[in-house]
Amino acid sequence: MLTDLVLRRIDGPIARLTLNDPDRANVLSTAMIEALGEAIAAAGADPAVRVIVLGAAGKIFCAGHELGELRASDDKAAHKALFARCSALMLAIGASRKPVIAEVQGAAVAAGCQLVASCDLAYAAETARFAVSGINLGLFCSTPSVALSRNVPRKAALEMLLTGRFVGAGEAAAIGLINRAVPAADLTGVVDEAAAAIAGKSPEAVALGKALFRRQIEAPVAEAYAMAAERMAENLGFAETKAGIDAFLAR
Repeated sequence: MLTDLVLRRIDGPIARLTLNDPDRANVLSTAMIEALGEAIAAAGADPAVRVIVLGAAGKIFCAGHELGELRASDDKAAHKALFARCSALMLAIGASRKPVIAEVQGAAVAAGCQLVASCDLAYAAETARFAVSGINLGLFCSTPSVALSRNVPRKAALEMLLTGRFVGAGEAAAIGLINRAVPAADLTGVVDEAAAAIAGKSPEAVALGKALFRRQIEAPVAEAYAMAAERMAENLGFAETKAGIDAFLAR
């Protein structure tokens, strides 16, 4: 069941999910992972929702895994199970038919940075910072590296992973980790504008396009073109697409 760890609000076609554990820097505890996974699934299943916005309460967006949980046991199987649950959450964001936009008001660290990288789009306040800094504690951010390396160039990703240094929002935008860095006062408005633009498009075409984009970008180029051609042909069969093209041709 959804808990107060993740607040949920529906604004027309936009579902707003808010990480709500600011006193603990919105860490991805087992409970938070479960609550966010349920919230993503619920928003994805809601036919009225076309876009999901993921934000956070407090000064920090997400500080990553709860280190106390990681050190509560030396059981390797328990650790693997925890990371598997977190990985499943990241995969669920990618698999959702609804685009997921991260609204990053503060620092996103380790698995918190992974969460931002897993979202389809991300906008951040100019004061936000990003890091995969587990290496500073002797723990290479292996699972965050998966999402990070699929968003930014290899050398930029490895520099962050090997040094643990924080990058500002401007640099994060320059390397492709986020779409744009904006003044903090403008952040929600920028996210609202992007969400509304997407919500105004054909939901069938958006869902098809998101799924295709994520599959083809990891495939060899010939396979990517084959997948894309198949989806284009499928998309042309949508009633809304036919109507849109016919209206354009009639102008």
